[in-house]
Amino acid sequence: MPNLPHYIVAILLMFLTLSAVQAEDNALSLGKTVANWQLQQLGYLPGLDTVPEPLVHSRAWEIGAFWVGLTRFADASGDKTYRKALLEQGNKNQWKLGPWLEFADDHVIGQSYLWASENGAGKKALQPMRESFDKILANPPEVHLSFYFGEEGYGSAECLVRWCWCDALFMSPQAMIGLSLATGNSRYADYAFSEFWATTDFLYDPAEKLYFRDSRFFEKRDDQKRKLFWARGNGWVFAGIVNILQMLPADHPERPRMASLFTEMAARLMVLQKTDGYWAPSLLAQEKSPPESSGSGFFTYGLAYGINAGLLDKKTYLPAVKKGWQALANAVAADGRLGWVQQVSDRPDVVREADTHYYGVGAFLLAASEVSKLQ
Repeated sequence: MPNLPHYIVAILLMFLTLSAVQAEDNALSLGKTVANWQLQQLGYLPGLDTVPEPLVHSRAWEIGAFWVGLTRFADASGDKTYRKALLEQGNKNQWKLGPWLEFADDHVIGQSYLWASENGAGKKALQPMRESFDKILANPPEVHLSFYFGEEGYGSAECLVRWCWCDALFMSPQAMIGLSLATGNSRYADYAFSEFWATTDFLYDPAEKLYFRDSRFFEKRDDQKRKLFWARGNGWVFAGIVNILQMLPADHPERPRMASLFTEMAARLMVLQKTDGYWAPSLLAQEKSPPESSGSGFFTYGLAYGINAGLLDKKTYLPAVKKGWQALANAVAADGRLGWVQQVSDRPDVVREADTHYYGVGAFLLAASEVSKLQ
């Protein structure tokens, strides 16, 4: 700092401290508004004049990602309302995973059970998941990671019993690693790391430092001959890496490689952020791209975590986090409804202001939980 009068330095320090406190208060306050809106829609909180939105599948990945976000926000906010909702949803689900044994998307709900187990539910919350993962490890799939499906449609792709799409790296590894940490049985984590790196070796583009969504996109290009890297797909991965890093002890042998991948992606993502704070649905195609809050939520979460964990230089990355958080805040309506969430897809697509979804709220709550910790 230049040689300024002491009173000016004191004022500047006071301003910086106040700004940090305001950012924390803003993140927690807005996070509560968004979390409460979603919980009202789901019937976990009173306040709606209409009938609560029914759950089509209470163990599906869409809502599972919301519950993952709420676990982090429950910790950051200390609000017991969220603990109650997380325990209630697990009990309603009888602590079961989704119906397809090997399908990674059906494992994400298990991450909320891990949190619940440590926050009042006890070991019973882990037993069905443990039984499911034991079955997988007893007969691990050995199909190739190439993504092909026949006339039956997407769900018939043979490779879906493994992690052959990048979203899977948010959905399943953390449940398996968390189960190992909770039980002391390393087999689940060993399998998770083996599959994580197999998927990364297959889908990660070392030139662009981004993940293809799956092998169907290796050769796809847009009308300007650019590769297609889906924002939310890479957001799933980036947030998934963060969630793994949060779990691992400092001396875990997988930590250095995971942290290296995280910092490499972070540097690339910071460059790709738009001036309005969002990331484009197709990361390399920024021109005329709409706001998109799900991918942007995951990226803001990851960059804020990197600063808080000392993995990213604060001076370099804080401006990107601030822009990202402001963009996310701009996507929240007065009643707490998060907009500009690209709907369920497997690639960049149309986004509308009125579009919302559980997983977008989950990404927002992840971001709020880390932004609230910034000092």
